Amino acid sequence: MPYIADDKRYEKMKYNRTGNSGLLLPAISLGLWHNFGGVDSFENGRAMLRKAFDLGITHFDLANNYGPPPGSAEEMFGKIMKTDFKPYRDEMVISSKAGYHMWDGPYGDWGSKKYMISSLDQSLKRMGLDYVDIYYSHRPDPNTPMEETMGALDQIVRQGKALYVGISSYSAEQTAQAVKILDDLGTPLLIHQPKYSMFDRWMEDGLQDVLQQNGVGSIAFCPLAQGLLTNKYLTGIPAESRAARSGSFLQEDQVTELVVEKVQKLNAIAGRRGQSLAQMALAWVLRGGHVTTALIGASRVSQIEENVAILDNLEFSDEELKEIDSILS
Repeated sequence: MPYIADDKRYEKMKYNRTGNSGLLLPAISLGLWHNFGGVDSFENGRAMLRKAFDLGITHFDLANNYGPPPGSAEEMFGKIMKTDFKPYRDEMVISSKAGYHMWDGPYGDWGSKKYMISSLDQSLKRMGLDYVDIYYSHRPDPNTPMEETMGALDQIVRQGKALYVGISSYSAEQTAQAVKILDDLGTPLLIHQPKYSMFDRWMEDGLQDVLQQNGVGSIAFCPLAQGLLTNKYLTGIPAESRAARSGSFLQEDQVTELVVEKVQKLNAIAGRRGQSLAQMALAWVLRGGHVTTALIGASRVSQIEENVAILDNLEFSDEELKEIDSILS
């Protein structure tokens, strides 16, 4: 049967303004980093994308190398755009990135103009799109002048291949430099995508101030710390978890007794709030309005439904925040 979006999809989702721009992003965005590649179930991915949009998630975050194999997440998304989402394109914010290894030779990695522009052309072809809404420099390139990387982003906007530009994993100092270069070029920086969670608070050490001072939005990736901030690790490492899999970004030695003890204490607070640990962790990332949107991943539809349910309880008392800080310190 043809896909018809839920006509009540905008009733419960919260939308936040992205920095000083006119763009509103949903409080929860869906990333296709894992579980949407060529090795994954197409129908499961399709069901998750449909459910996300039905729940008011309008922002879908991709990158050239998402898969595996690299590029296959964009190919999968392109198929769904063609079969299901084409009538809703103007209701969606679709992003992609370039900055990590994508093809062999000297032009398939990092942040040169050659790589950034070629990569976006490939991404647009894979997704069957004329443009993306946001295009990111996925990581800073220590060997390419920032003026070149930011100049590529500016050129891409002027060519009509992207509406906005962003950066990911840039330090506070690098972000301030990128802001100035892009402002001088006339293409303001829309958004920064940092890794941010209860267990990884580096963006609070200067980056948040730079973003706020310059009217730049933020989208936090890994807000659940690769699954640590869920009920999976309350008693240790389950066999089916990421930490138990070879090659995972979350390694077994990261799940220490101290980490498990902190997770258990945080879970107790979440229980008092009537939330799962994952729900509280997402709400915490969004606290105070400093983060525009939390970028979730998912392996099944029920996880998306659980995550969106945080909209019913986003507020924290001062006592809760103090207790959480004491656990994390």
